[in-house]
Amino acid sequence: MIVVKVHHAYRDVIAVCDADLIDKKFEEGKRQIDARANFYKDKELNYEKAVKLMKEQAKEDATFNIVGKNSIKAALEAGIIAKEGIAKVQGVPFALVLS
Repeated sequence: MIVVKVHHAYRDVIAVCDADLIDKKFEEGKRQIDARANFYKDKELNYEKAVKLMKEQAKEDATFNIVGKNSIKAALEAGIIAKEGIAKVQGVPFALVLS
C-alpha cells in the first residue's frame, strides 16, 4: 500500500510514501529521509489509485515528495519523474518534483 497526503499551500505538495516506511528514518552522509506519518499519511491507496492521483495532481502543477520503491514505481508509471531523478538513502529511493 501507498500512503498519500495533500498539503494545500500556494502550490499543493503531494507527499507519497510506501506504507511500510512510515515513521522510519534513514540517513546516509548529508542525506536524510524522515518518513513521518504527520507529513505523509492521510489516505492509504492501492498502486493503481496512487498512479491515478499522481497523474491528476501533476495536471494541477503540484509539487511531489516521493519515498519508497512502490511509490517511486507508481510515479514513474504516472510520468511525473524520470529514472535520472531518483536518488537513494540507505537503499531507499526517493524523488522530489518541483514544478
